[in-house]
Amino acid sequence: MNLKFKKPSQETRIAISNAYKYYENKDYIKEAEGKIRSKTNHKYVKLVNSGKSAILMCLNSINSPILIPDQGGWHGFRQIAEFLNKEIIEFKTYKGLINIEYLSSVIENLNENNYPKGTLLITSFAGYTAEQPVKEIYKFADENNLLLVEDASGGILDNKKNLGNGKHSDIILCSTGTPKIINLGYGGFISTNNHEIFEESKLLLKTLSLNNQIAKGLINEIDNGKKYFKIATRSCRYIKKNLENVIHEDKRGINVIISTDEPKKLAIILKGKFNINGSFITKCPNYNRIKEKAVAIEIKNLSLQCLNKENLDQIIETVLNHYR
Repeated sequence: MNLKFKKPSQETRIAISNAYKYYENKDYIKEAEGKIRSKTNHKYVKLVNSGKSAILMCLNSINSPILIPDQGGWHGFRQIAEFLNKEIIEFKTYKGLINIEYLSSVIENLNENNYPKGTLLITSFAGYTAEQPVKEIYKFADENNLLLVEDASGGILDNKKNLGNGKHSDIILCSTGTPKIINLGYGGFISTNNHEIFEESKLLLKTLSLNNQIAKGLINEIDNGKKYFKIATRSCRYIKKNLENVIHEDKRGINVIISTDEPKKLAIILKGKFNINGSFITKCPNYNRIKEKAVAIEIKNLSLQCLNKENLDQIIETVLNHYR
């Protein structure tokens, strides 16, 4: 079994290197922003130097309570919101998946306290393993005066156009670091139809902007990401069908999470068996995945070349041999 941790493509690394080497007089930032706009269907895009910077800029521009899921999101949501002294409201989910009914009582409480608006901050996938019903969530948010912010680091370039699509989200945030779908190794962006988001954070945007040379690599890596998303979701679907006790086994995702009574023991064994130079096994309970005893197999972290049937079958066999 030949498993390798995901890295930016060689073409992307060469493109960035040449941009530094030859000092090309071309605005790659503008070109990259235009290419991202064509994918997100939003009017405005700004590149920043990381996914965290995108969240920081976004939340800095918002003056409303921040609603976050009780699991399956990203712990940085809370950390950055607290840093900015934002009010945080955590709402219940079903193993990370957002259920509209669970949100109703939260919205009622907001209305009773005369909040003019709330901001719902979610990820495209619950724990990277289950696609959120973003279209339904956006409809609910619109009807209840909520701003929907989607961290689409794992869902951008969705071939089905359910995720990372500006038609279903007010603001899209994205990291393009490693290992993400757009796997540049650095950077991120904000996409929206509301230009005021950028006006409110002009100073931050200047401080946290992406440089022109890195933007050249981003242009190339967007094309790679589209192919990667499709193959990663297909690979996870295949693995889910062939393992036992899979959490959200019928949902599209880019990792696979299995329940186990001994997550620490299983994680140690699998880390030893899958000896790759990077994270591949995550032990749960873990807010970023699921708050239950489980182990996450991070298919999203593997290079595209690894995602072939032979390797997937060996991953399945290895897990089954040590899970029982």
